[in-house]
Amino acid sequence: MKVSGIICEYNPFHNGHYYHIQKTRENGATHIVAVMSGNFVQRGDVAIIDKFERAKAAVRCGADLVIELPVAYSLSGAEGFARAAMYILNSMGCIDELSFGSECGDVNKLLQAVQASITCSQSQELRALLDSGYSYPSAMHALVEKKYGKQVGDVFGWPNNLLAIEYIKAISYLNSKIVPFTVTRKNSGHDSPDVVCNFASASFIRQNIKEKSFYYNDLMPAAMTETLSSAAAEGRTASLANLENAIMYRMRTMTPAQIRDIPDVGQGLEYRIFEARTASSVQEMMESIKTKRYTMSRIRRILLNALLGITRDDLTTPPVYARILAINDRGTDILSVAKGKSRIPLSTSLSKLSEINAVTKRAAELEALSTDIYSIATDKVQPVGTDYRAKIGVTNSI
Repeated sequence: MKVSGIICEYNPFHNGHYYHIQKTRENGATHIVAVMSGNFVQRGDVAIIDKFERAKAAVRCGADLVIELPVAYSLSGAEGFARAAMYILNSMGCIDELSFGSECGDVNKLLQAVQASITCSQSQELRALLDSGYSYPSAMHALVEKKYGKQVGDVFGWPNNLLAIEYIKAISYLNSKIVPFTVTRKNSGHDSPDVVCNFASASFIRQNIKEKSFYYNDLMPAAMTETLSSAAAEGRTASLANLENAIMYRMRTMTPAQIRDIPDVGQGLEYRIFEARTASSVQEMMESIKTKRYTMSRIRRILLNALLGITRDDLTTPPVYARILAINDRGTDILSVAKGKSRIPLSTSLSKLSEINAVTKRAAELEALSTDIYSIATDKVQPVGTDYRAKIGVTNSI
């Protein structure tokens, strides 16, 4: 039995994700655990369809067990996102390998980049670049290229490489025995508008869905296409635009001190955000906050953290449980092994997890609230309270 972990969002699950799982199986994985963002994703957005449907489709498409990355971490920067997901996998005590996509497709190159990143992160030169207005990724890219040459620097020029670097750093930080394995990203790049041999980026597919085009059918496995088509027909696809008024209301009722308590707010950014509350739209607000240093993804995450009531205190501990969203027969094998080894509780029931202690209760309440808010981001408003009532059954793979 070889268990491989995958950190993902599957927003939505497409042919590139299917290819990744196939390659992971070819590398010897008999069982696959996916730690997946829930209803809010790392780019600072709502997921196109809800987490339960995405998780079930992922199991039908090749994963065996899908565990939710709690919302406070799915709305974190790359380091926090990667470290929290790795913490869950490492804590299960039965994961042998971490499999991830990357543009470079070479673990040794990524290991070189990790060492360069660690060294440069402690450099005064990096601080000087940040103070001059560079965003953290662009500052790191520039400094690594200067110190280690273009070949190593170029690794930092691609988004999946950047996440891969954070995954490997998290393995090291946790002193984990999990072995990194990478699959070269197939054909279409991150956020690319191109379609190559039925491979396309998730952002291209989402745009087609929003425009009510059905051009995406060949770009995903049938299970995901069926799930998306059903959600679209029933008004269950979600858009950040549907939360416009809720975000505007929240930002207009916050003080600078409250804004300062939101994760990722620092260096006086709270005052810039506070002044932007007079904007007449969320887009206008974000444009007035944005600088060279603060990317749109970071600003969107800040606004969503504010809306959901997530504070710095919610990130002072790593994830305190592993909540199961979907499972098949091989997934039950994984749970059988994890049962005697896991250092965090695993359950399909958010209610049961919330009853363990005060920390799990807070995490569960945040999750339930985020799902209730997500329910008004869908084209047709959905019922509340679904997180506590969710029934997770065994899903068959295709």
